[in-house]
Formats: sequence, C-alpha cells, structure tokens
Amino acid sequence: MAWLVSEARVLASAECASSRSARRKGLLGRDSLDGAIVLDRCRWVHTIGMRFPIDVAFLDEDDLVIRTVQMPRQRVGLPVPRARRVIEAEAGAFARWGVHVGDTIEVRDDR
Repeated sequence: MAWLVSEARVLASAECASSRSARRKGLLGRDSLDGAIVLDRCRWVHTIGMRFPIDVAFLDEDDLVIRTVQMPRQRVGLPVPRARRVIEAEAGAFARWGVHVGDTIEVRDDR
C-alpha cells in the first residue's frame, strides 16, 4: 500500500501498478476504486472496457501535475509526451482532494 501526499497532506491510499501486466490491467474488471492507482512509465490511458468514469492526472519526472482530465467510459485519451506517471481515481475524486495542475504529488510507500 502507498499514499498520495501533496504539501504534507495525505490525499488518498494508492495501489502502484509498476509491472507491465499490472499497468495493462489497470482498473479493468473493477466496479469501483477506493483511493487511486498509480501507473509508472505511462503517458496515456484509455477507459475501454471500464465500468466507471475516472479522473486522470499526468505527472512529469518531478511529480508535478502537468495535466488533469476526467474521462468517461469507453474513451481513448491522447498521449501526454512529458508525462512519466499517471494517477487514476474515480471521477470526482480530484475535486474532493483538491488536485490541480501545478501541484506536486508524492507517492509514499508505507514501509
């Protein structure tokens, strides 16, 4: 388990999908998500086959949010060339957490 932290404030718990197979599966087959999923080495996402809309934050190499988007189901997003990591959460989560372009989001492992 990991935590998303911004300016010393814990935003949510997070699952880290670091392997290729974990990134490929992502949120497929789930009915909901408590917290977020982090996709390392990722520049674009899709919601084909997903059961719910999602918020997506694209982070650069310094963990700075460079773009956010809310994606409905059954869509293919555009690549974000400078992105190095993606955070996905249920639609509406970023508004509740106060996530905006320009924020720095750190992924902290609880170990």
